[in-house]
Amino acid sequence: MDVVISQPAPDKLKVLPHNQYITSDQLSSTTVSPSPLDQFRTWFKHAVDGEKVHEPEAMSLSTATPNGVPSARIVLLKQVDSRGFVFFTNYTSRKSQELLANPHAALVLYWREIHRSVRVVGRVEKIPREESEEYFQSRPLGSRLGAWASKQSSIIGEGELDARLKKVEMRFSQQNPSDPQVPTPEFWGGWRVVPDEIEFWSGKPSRLHDRVRYLRVEGSSDDQPQWKIDRLAP
Repeated sequence: MDVVISQPAPDKLKVLPHNQYITSDQLSSTTVSPSPLDQFRTWFKHAVDGEKVHEPEAMSLSTATPNGVPSARIVLLKQVDSRGFVFFTNYTSRKSQELLANPHAALVLYWREIHRSVRVVGRVEKIPREESEEYFQSRPLGSRLGAWASKQSSIIGEGELDARLKKVEMRFSQQNPSDPQVPTPEFWGGWRVVPDEIEFWSGKPSRLHDRVRYLRVEGSSDDQPQWKIDRLAP
């Protein structure tokens, strides 16, 4: 259903439709996998293989300062391993500075086309340097050059980024113009969100959605976590 709005006053907008969500599966604490990461892999493959979800890897990342001031942005999920969810960024950016000062984060993936969502809360850690370098070298040349040119989250003037990019292109094309070798910047790499809580949401009519939450059992290890699984009221 298309979004319909009304504007009863110059300073007010109202969203009018009440969309109905329908998923065929019955999500419950007895039907999900014992491991939330295994459950996520199943759902993510479904989102990708169905070719209905645009950018299924897009997810909101919420961070906060030590004083609790939150911020959020969209990043791309690049890996799910045995410990958690991995994304890559500039280590001097606002999100990285907040993660360094307050190493906790929340993720949300919303797949509107199939009426599913996944919410993650956990601690963060930098991934090993060799993993960051391996991923960086797999990126398109323009993205590798851009990582060097952009002082992410800093204030810049008009034309400054283009000028910096030209300098970077010249720097790395001197030895081999046809195939520039662009090393991984020291200020760039991956973060992993190690989950303590993961919720799976499946849309149902009349807002009576299915919700299943995994909570890490206190004291269980990050490499072999134990999980408490509960169904939540919509």
